[in-house]
Amino acid sequence: MITKPDPITAPHQIKVSGLTVDIVRKDIKNLHLAVYPPSGRVRVAAPLLVSDEAVRLAVISRLPWIKRQKNKFTHQARQSVREYVSGESHYFQGRRYRLNVIYQSDAPKVVIRNKTIIDLYVREGSDQVQRARVLSGWYRQQLKALMPSLIAQWEPIVGVKVGDSRVKQMKTRWGSCNIEAGRIWLNLELAKKPTQCLEYIIVHEMVHLLERHHNDQFTALMNKFMPNWRLLREQLNRSALGHEEWDY
Repeated sequence: MITKPDPITAPHQIKVSGLTVDIVRKDIKNLHLAVYPPSGRVRVAAPLLVSDEAVRLAVISRLPWIKRQKNKFTHQARQSVREYVSGESHYFQGRRYRLNVIYQSDAPKVVIRNKTIIDLYVREGSDQVQRARVLSGWYRQQLKALMPSLIAQWEPIVGVKVGDSRVKQMKTRWGSCNIEAGRIWLNLELAKKPTQCLEYIIVHEMVHLLERHHNDQFTALMNKFMPNWRLLREQLNRSALGHEEWDY
């Protein structure tokens, strides 16, 4: 038997002063309003018994702040679609590098040179998709190498044991977790971001092993374990965006 979502609690949208606002209702005490990059999507997590009209009034009261946030994202640095050719800018751990493509007959590899250049060694005749695959594979290796020590560092602090950690390309999140399996997933794009931003997402997902929802308890735990998490979230949101559409 398929259970239909409750129309009262099902995610939906309302219009407020020309803005489209996503509403999701949760078993939380307080209303949480957020504006997400890259386009400035407005989302409200509201307690179960809070009406749409109450949400509307809350959004209206925060309109100046919402507009400031949307303006920041509008002017945020954004890359064009990458072609993986020499001279392009690519990021690694928050630093910008110039790509240098080298065609040769040996196995593909990636080498960072002089802290300014990424040498991408590929086989003769490699096309854009193949060049992208080599660089993506290198990013994956670098991220997977960083994760174990950071997780081990935070496990005794947060008081959880991560059963497994994996990397995948995600279109809508920086990270996710499976609470039952104790497994966390990290977005491959985090290899391009500053290490402290990667650390923030790891802690964020580990805290979800204690509290599933983004509620007051979750916020209290983040404040306890990583008091500067909001600054790191802001840094992550300010960093240059790829051409993909991101939500977090």
